[in-house]
Amino acid sequence: MNIWRAVKKNAFLVLVAAAYIAVFIVRPGMGSASVKDSVYYLKEMIMIMPVIFVLTALLDTWVPKEKIMKYLGREAKAKGIVLSLVLGSISAGPIYAAFPLCVMLHKKGVPVRNLMIILSAWAVIKVPMLLNEMKFLGLQFMAVRWVLTVISILVFSWIAAKIIKDSDLPRHEDQNGLTVNQSACIGCALCEKNYPALFAMRHNKAFVKTVDMPVEKGRLIQTMDECPVQAIAYAAAPSDTRHAG
Repeated sequence: MNIWRAVKKNAFLVLVAAAYIAVFIVRPGMGSASVKDSVYYLKEMIMIMPVIFVLTALLDTWVPKEKIMKYLGREAKAKGIVLSLVLGSISAGPIYAAFPLCVMLHKKGVPVRNLMIILSAWAVIKVPMLLNEMKFLGLQFMAVRWVLTVISILVFSWIAAKIIKDSDLPRHEDQNGLTVNQSACIGCALCEKNYPALFAMRHNKAFVKTVDMPVEKGRLIQTMDECPVQAIAYAAAPSDTRHAG
């Protein structure tokens, strides 16, 4: 029974493993090449993602929600759409590096449409990609492809916003003003060790327990300060307390 529960919990990983095994049986050469490619990308992710998590947590801390709402939120309208295109186009790194950033932006109030635009622009119209495209295929090809791609991004982002609501996206753990940024949390469990009455671990991520007792602010502030990625924020903390997303 425990094995079946573990399989259901990790269904996607089980399906991926089954696909690898099937490929190895049918075409061993292709299976070996697939494993090598997967190991390469896994190493790349291990090198890149910790840096992305730290940078995202710092941006979450330093950039006020009001600024994000002003330039990328719903009230930004056309300006928000243009800035989303620009943000995605000038960003560096592989597309999976954009996901923690988009989680942070969504928490700050960026709507689904603008998140879709950022991700799409990041994937297909980044500036370095356009420059290489112009070099090898010519300016006219690059320009036409860019215009058609931007139109497609705007259309599909509008459709996605009609289908996917903000409430459909995962939320952050939040109890009485105390928040754990799930995208920044690296699962070190220091918060659970320092304040076990308030924090616990679930799926290698910290979350805030539902407790009736008053928060020991001194202990909480110490726990927040010792978080290596500053993933804990307390809305009721004093203004001079260091916060993180």
